[in-house]
Amino acid sequence: MGFDYIICGAGAAGCVLAYRLSENPQLRVALIEAGPRDRHPFISMPKGLAKVMQDPKHLWVHMSEPEESTAGQSEAWVRGRVLGGSSSVNGMMYVRGQPADFDAIAEKSSDDWGWTHIGAAYRAFENHELGGTETRGDAGPMKISMPTQRLPISDAQVAAGEAMGWANKPDVNAPDDQVAIGYAPRTIFKGKRQSAAQAFLRPAEKRPNLTILTDRTVDRVLFDGTRAVGVEVMHNGARETIDATHEVIICGGAMASPAILERSGIGDSDRLAALGIPLVHHSPEVGEGLIEHRGIIMQWKLTKEALSQNRVFGGWRLLLATLQYYLTGDGPMSAAAYEIGGWFKTRPGLNRPDAQMLIAPFSFDMATGRTQLEKHPGMNAVLYPLRPTSRGSIHIATRDPDAAASFRPNYRATEEDRAAMVGAVRVMRDYARQAPLAGMIAEETLPGPAFDSDAEIMDAYDRFGTCGYHAVGSCRMGKDAASVVDPALKVRGVEGLRVIDTSVMPVIPSGNTNGPTMAMAWRGADIILRDAPQAKAG
Repeated sequence: MGFDYIICGAGAAGCVLAYRLSENPQLRVALIEAGPRDRHPFISMPKGLAKVMQDPKHLWVHMSEPEESTAGQSEAWVRGRVLGGSSSVNGMMYVRGQPADFDAIAEKSSDDWGWTHIGAAYRAFENHELGGTETRGDAGPMKISMPTQRLPISDAQVAAGEAMGWANKPDVNAPDDQVAIGYAPRTIFKGKRQSAAQAFLRPAEKRPNLTILTDRTVDRVLFDGTRAVGVEVMHNGARETIDATHEVIICGGAMASPAILERSGIGDSDRLAALGIPLVHHSPEVGEGLIEHRGIIMQWKLTKEALSQNRVFGGWRLLLATLQYYLTGDGPMSAAAYEIGGWFKTRPGLNRPDAQMLIAPFSFDMATGRTQLEKHPGMNAVLYPLRPTSRGSIHIATRDPDAAASFRPNYRATEEDRAAMVGAVRVMRDYARQAPLAGMIAEETLPGPAFDSDAEIMDAYDRFGTCGYHAVGSCRMGKDAASVVDPALKVRGVEGLRVIDTSVMPVIPSGNTNGPTMAMAWRGADIILRDAPQAKAG
């Protein structure tokens, strides 16, 4: 098989690129995904997320090396292994990030990545329920809706933020630096998940010049000297070669893209030699610079059963909610994982919000590994500093392409990060004391009043913390020679090979990463098409 472009990975970035590149009928495009097609019914059902995240058939599970910041435990970072990638298994909150995030990326790379271009990308691919404005799109392929349920506890959660002085924003993605709270947009339309596969591949796969290949794990990029000429994949236990006449584009995400590069001979020479991998280019920063949002879950017991959704997702009420969903496309099963978001400052003197919270009208039974909800009424919030300065790493330990790479998160390595983490918890405790929410809360149950001092709060992060599922930076883009890819996304030291996904972000966006990934991939397509071998895209 031969193509002009081979895209490795059908997640948020890969699906956008496949859509954009295949718009030109003269370009032959292949999109390769390790997992199956996204046909499982729980993928399209928003609250089916709980079941999908327990299904190893649709997941990559990366385990961390135990370290002090995870209380000596190994932590699981899960990614989608299915058409649509993690956009098929995520919580569906649609968060753009702040304009300053992309200007910071541009400062480290080129003007191609500043807010002017990224904002235009958002407007181009959005089809937003709130309608089009100067800063929001309404005619693109990605359908975005607002929450349909407005529960008393949820309204109280928003009101508590207002009592803190936070702006109640009708569109929390409005491009400003306000401290704010509000009902958050979702990648949901008519009760169904709008993954990148649903939004971009469904209309594109009708094109004869786009070939989608599932159940094929990309092992390595093939080179003629230092020029990429194709990829080798594993399919049903056998190796297949797929040829690229122009470029190979890696879109595996922050966890998989450095692994593909290392198996292909691009990485630290000593590390590759120890694994018996022939060196193509010495690039010691491959797999380094990993950045993740370190979150902590806070929970509160509520005063009344009816305030919480804990009982809704169990027993006969769950059956009723499921029936309602299939009959109407609405109800509790049609909601995103979290439907209210807040952006706030962890301490005075900051010029923009540096922490995010997502809050929901239910609470997890932590003893079950968050697979079930508590018996008593409760609510939970996950909160995390937005711009951590600590850096981790991820590397392969074997040449087996089906073995997920292990990693070291290296959370809270800097004093700045520790101050932000402690500050976030203290702000949330102040938030929970605001009317009318305070009158609905019986007590804080997680981490609880025993974790009060700065040291105790850091201990709570170590013991009860969670990853944000937002890892970036492991194939850093930059204008400096040490960066893995240059500002045009080209892998340094070789030809015909690019990377575009969260791994290239030298700065982590201020919030969930699905939206920024799609926007950067949309802009990345513009850059790639500058060098296209055929006519410009239509």
